[in-house]
Amino acid sequence: MKTVYDIQQYLKRFGSYIYMGDRLADLEMMEFEIRELYRSQLIETKEFQTAILILKHEMSLEREKQKKG
Repeated sequence: MKTVYDIQQYLKRFGSYIYMGDRLADLEMMEFEIRELYRSQLIETKEFQTAILILKHEMSLEREKQKKG
């Protein structure tokens, strides 16, 4: 996993399709889903950590973009 797209594809394997029309809301929902999968012990710690790191970074970028625009 290296990008948000990779996380989307990963979540699809678990039947989770996320599109709310708001980039920040999408990222937050993906984070929620990843956390739930981890709590349910369906994904490994490394996958969880990588996905959360990517999502937090993207959320930070999105918030900065919204502040400017």
